[in-house]
Amino acid sequence: MQNNHNFFYQTITQTASAEFKDRGSKFIAYSFPINNKEDFKKQLNELKKEHAKAVHFCFAYRLGLNGNDFRVSDDGEPAGSAGKPILNQIDSKQLTNLAVIVVRYFGGTLLGVPGLINAYKTATTLALQVVPIIQKPIEIMYELHFDYTLMNEIMQLIKQYNCSVYKQEIQLFCVMKIGISKQRIDEILYKLKNLHTVSVRKIQL
Repeated sequence: MQNNHNFFYQTITQTASAEFKDRGSKFIAYSFPINNKEDFKKQLNELKKEHAKAVHFCFAYRLGLNGNDFRVSDDGEPAGSAGKPILNQIDSKQLTNLAVIVVRYFGGTLLGVPGLINAYKTATTLALQVVPIIQKPIEIMYELHFDYTLMNEIMQLIKQYNCSVYKQEIQLFCVMKIGISKQRIDEILYKLKNLHTVSVRKIQL
């Protein structure tokens, strides 16, 4: 199984929501896929518009594969009672490239820190239970430069190895940004380099 972690990561590709109630307070958790911080900000702004009367918008998100790109927010709740429990649920399922925002409507009774931790944790768990978790290949990004006459061969390789195309400029001389599955990298690089006029360059995201 360990081997798999080197080549795949787990994420979600659709949004879901779930609701948890405790002593009159309502916690609505929204889980959704994100590729960057801008995706997250957009979702947060939309939820703030949709739930104008809610008192708290607590959240956690995790991006990328290095484990360093994450953020948590208690949004006015006692420190550590909301954002961290949300992130713990994301991490317990070993997920990345997603966010969970929990919208709270206050019901008049204080729940105390243990009650809040339980509510944010439970709402998040429910939202992650109703959304399909999928495995995606870890990709390494490359930029290809090649002559238009090689277009067919390049596209065949991209199809054969299930590469993702992120950007293409098609002229007499073509530029293409592709993601190559880490698992198949040696094979496809070997084949690309065999197409003599193709230049292949690894790029950082």
